[in-house]
Amino acid sequence: MKQFRARLLFFGLILLAVGFGAAAGRIYLKAWLAQRLLHRAWAATQAEGGPVKPWPWADTWPIARLSMPGRGIDLIVLADASGRSMAFGPGLVAGTAPPGAVGNSVLSGHRDTQFRFLKDLRPGERMRLEAADGSQRDYAVIETLIVDAHAVEILWDTGDAELTLVTCYPFDAIAPGGPLRYVVRASPLAVEGRLR
Repeated sequence: MKQFRARLLFFGLILLAVGFGAAAGRIYLKAWLAQRLLHRAWAATQAEGGPVKPWPWADTWPIARLSMPGRGIDLIVLADASGRSMAFGPGLVAGTAPPGAVGNSVLSGHRDTQFRFLKDLRPGERMRLEAADGSQRDYAVIETLIVDAHAVEILWDTGDAELTLVTCYPFDAIAPGGPLRYVVRASPLAVEGRLR
C-alpha cells in the first residue's frame, strides 16, 4: 500500500509540474504568436496608410517598429501601454510623444518577454524606431537607470527627441509589478548634420 501511495504521489507531482510548465510556457507562446500577427498588421498599416488591427477583436494597433538587428530584436509597438495590450507587445505610454515626433517617446513592455533584452543594453548601443509613415530614427543608448515605479519624471518631455524604454525591475522577480522600474534612455543619432 505504501508503494502505491508513493507512486500516486510521484505521478501527481509530475502532472503538477507539467501543468505549471505549460502555464508558464503559454505566456511566452502568446507573446511570440502575437508579434507574428502584429508584424502582418504592421505591414498592412504601412501599405494602407492607417491603423490596422492585428485581429478583429483587438482594442489596439501597431504604431511603430523597434529593432536592433545585431541583437535579433524586431518588435512591433502598440498604440497604448495598458496591461491588456502589453501582453502582446510593448506599447506607447499615453501622453508621451508619438514615434517619429520631437519629444520623449516612452515605450513600456514586460520584463520577462519583449523587453527582457533591456537588461543587457549598454551605453552606445544603437536601436531604430520606425514610425507608421515609414520614417526611421536611429538612437544610441545614453544611460540605464533603476527608479521608483512612481517616478513620473521619466515621462517628462525635455523638448528634445528622446526614446525611453521602461520595464519592471528586477528582471527575475517572481511577482509581477513591484516598486521599481528599469529605464533605458536613448537619444537620436545625428547623421551629416541632421537627425537620422
